[in-house]
Amino acid sequence: MPSQTPLMRQYAAIKEKHKDSILFFRMGDFYEMFGDDAKIASRILDIALTSREKNGKDPIPLCGVPYHAVDNYLAKLIKAGKKVAVCEQVEDPAKAKGIVKRDVVRVVTPGTVHETSLLSDRQNNYLAALAWDRKNKRIGLAAADMSTGELMTTELEADGSFSSLKNELARLQPAECLVPRDLYTDTKLLGVIKWQPAVNVTPVDDWSFERETAAGKIRDHYGVKMLDGFGLADSTVGVQAVGALISYLEETQKMHLKHLKPPKLYTSSEFMLLDEATIRNLELVQTIRSGDAQGSLLSVLDECVTAMGGRLLHNSLLQPLIKVKPIRERLDGVAEFANNEDLRQSVREALDGVADIERLAGRLGSEVANARDLLALRNSLENIKALKMKLAETKSAVLQRLYRRLEPLDKVVSLIKKSIRDDAPLVLREGNLIKHGFDSGLDEVREVATKGKDWIKNLETTEKKKTGIEKLKVRFNKVFGYYIEVPKGQVEKVPQHYIRKQTLVNAERYITPEMKEKEDLILNSEEKLIAAEYEAFIKVRDEIAGYITNLQKTARAVALIDILSTFAKIATERDFVKPQINDSDQLVIKEGRHPVVERIEVAGAFVPNDSKLDNKSEQVMILTGPNMSGKSTYIRQVAIITLLAQIGSFVPAKSATIGVVDRIFTRVGASDSLVRGQSTFMVEMQEAANILNSATNKSLIILDEIGRGTSTFDGISIAWAVVEYVHSKKHLGAKTLFATHYHELLALEKMLARVKNYNVAVRESEEEVTFLYKIVPGGTDRSYGIYVGKLAGLPKRVISRAEEVLGKLDKGEKVFGQEVGKSKIADGQKSLFDAKAKSSEIEAEIAKADIEKLTPIEALKLLDEIKKKVK
Repeated sequence: MPSQTPLMRQYAAIKEKHKDSILFFRMGDFYEMFGDDAKIASRILDIALTSREKNGKDPIPLCGVPYHAVDNYLAKLIKAGKKVAVCEQVEDPAKAKGIVKRDVVRVVTPGTVHETSLLSDRQNNYLAALAWDRKNKRIGLAAADMSTGELMTTELEADGSFSSLKNELARLQPAECLVPRDLYTDTKLLGVIKWQPAVNVTPVDDWSFERETAAGKIRDHYGVKMLDGFGLADSTVGVQAVGALISYLEETQKMHLKHLKPPKLYTSSEFMLLDEATIRNLELVQTIRSGDAQGSLLSVLDECVTAMGGRLLHNSLLQPLIKVKPIRERLDGVAEFANNEDLRQSVREALDGVADIERLAGRLGSEVANARDLLALRNSLENIKALKMKLAETKSAVLQRLYRRLEPLDKVVSLIKKSIRDDAPLVLREGNLIKHGFDSGLDEVREVATKGKDWIKNLETTEKKKTGIEKLKVRFNKVFGYYIEVPKGQVEKVPQHYIRKQTLVNAERYITPEMKEKEDLILNSEEKLIAAEYEAFIKVRDEIAGYITNLQKTARAVALIDILSTFAKIATERDFVKPQINDSDQLVIKEGRHPVVERIEVAGAFVPNDSKLDNKSEQVMILTGPNMSGKSTYIRQVAIITLLAQIGSFVPAKSATIGVVDRIFTRVGASDSLVRGQSTFMVEMQEAANILNSATNKSLIILDEIGRGTSTFDGISIAWAVVEYVHSKKHLGAKTLFATHYHELLALEKMLARVKNYNVAVRESEEEVTFLYKIVPGGTDRSYGIYVGKLAGLPKRVISRAEEVLGKLDKGEKVFGQEVGKSKIADGQKSLFDAKAKSSEIEAEIAKADIEKLTPIEALKLLDEIKKKVK
């Protein structure tokens, strides 16, 4: 507007192009925010909100953050789901005519972060994009990690519940998800996306998802004429998602992303699909209760040395292998490390010196790598050279393959050694980046600057001798440049050619014509030196960026070496064994243990258990036993041992034979779904339906308390029918572990050929019940619920009353009728049904009687007395 200052008109024009972002407007050493942006940012960042033009009619809200600490503030805004458009000065203020030119150099969003300080070392940060073909019921999903360059896509069936999409989003856990604007109003699809609480949904223009537009974007980005080389020639929605994602990255990052790998098309046949319920119920990467990684399976396995290994382990847990050969190869690699302690330790020592070269490659590709990044890369490559030497004599196929993939890149190491100073700063535009002798032109500029500085250094000594002013000082500040400072008491000795510049309380400041001449030379040469060093650095960085593909391949090899050596370390320290892997239908585990629970138990306290399942004789295990006796731990440990074997890890057991399963399904609990507006029973039935509709006879199913969310008879009926269905080879025929309190299901063992009953052993005495945590054949109709209530701390009167009511129920008597009388809980009176006391008295009389000496008359009399007592 005409009434605005030139600066605010510039701001308004830039803001108009980035309405959906908070604009960080660079002004000197600060990023300023105005208007609504300032109000929002000040609240999220907890910084002071002030105003511009305070004395005017319309003061403009204002806040700012220092540029040198910008990452901390960016992190808070991104965590709050905001986008930030970073607007920089794009010309030298000293050379600007009028207002300095500014432009947005990058838009930071939750899915496009590459700053190390804003990322988790051990987890990918994915940006996802969705394309939906309603007519053919197909969804294209693309996902990219800006920090590593990973890019992948798949096509999914779009059934009524979007279950396939929900499961993939649960695995990827994207930070941001792009959707076409015409889908942004589809509440059902948005509900599925937002099922993952941390995801931010971003609507983008529909045209970027058009098939031809998207395909053209992919071809242009990778410089190819056809998509056949990526396996995308016949893809529709997959291509749409990838093309839209690349468009968004180029639009927000304002650059051609050199490190973005070609899109990899993946399908469900490559690895085991884990649905959201299984990931949650097995607590693979976070716990159910707190949502934290601590206490999850990942937390007890992640002893990886490198961040790359940590991320690969995280992803491997969510994508187990399903083919025997690659699983066996990984296990052989783990075995070689486990059997050779010297090899394992030396490899891990070499890994300890390897930085996150996958993300360093990403920073190179994004053109944000600084001198410290290059030094870290040099040190890492030197350690990779040592690592490669360690692996030279290994025998296993996987380690030999990884050995060949490692590239120490001696040329890159040599270039960095020659060019980058060891004490180089983080900031690129302050000089001190490039070593002397690397660039002759740069050395000439440096020599001029050095000579000028030397002259200034000597000036103070020279002038002291000439003038006899002992306390004369030569100083510099940004206002006056170089000057001579003389104390007030010695001003009379100042030569006539000194030009007074400033008067202070205790001193006078002067300049000389010669000083100003040298000052211009020094300052110009320093400016030229900084510019020349920056230019030389960019050339070095660009040359190294030519090796991004090599670095990415090496990073992947390092990550796998890391997790294999980690599995070996854990195996030797925690008594894990190498499982036997085959394509059979058998699952046989001897003395299996839960790897998480045993870590929190007192040493040696965990009770191991055997497991045997197959599709011929013991297909369905019905497991009964008390609460708190270990049923849930046991059935979960069987699933976890199977999963560990299929990611190539040794397992916590004495021995294990694992016939590869295609899927693992679990139905355990649904309390967390209440906040999503669904009843526990509905979620239970939905998850059960997903299992029965998705599992095959190669699957492993874990069911814990099916049917508990409804009435007893309904629950028993549903549980009964589910067991019949999974048992039936016609319908499913999957290996199943079913923990239940419905003792009626024990009858199925006699009715169905491959159902076997097991229970958790219990030892009873007069005073207490002891859970032995041992799984034994046979069923039990005892739940010991009242005893568990006692252990949990229920009041004694509640326990007493419960025992009383249970006694009535066991005898088939009415409990809630008139004859029960007043509750002793309510009035504190003695129980009307002192059954235990009567029983003990009668038992004592019978035990006392000497039956062999009783006459018929005495026997009848004793019986009459007992009868009276019973009445």
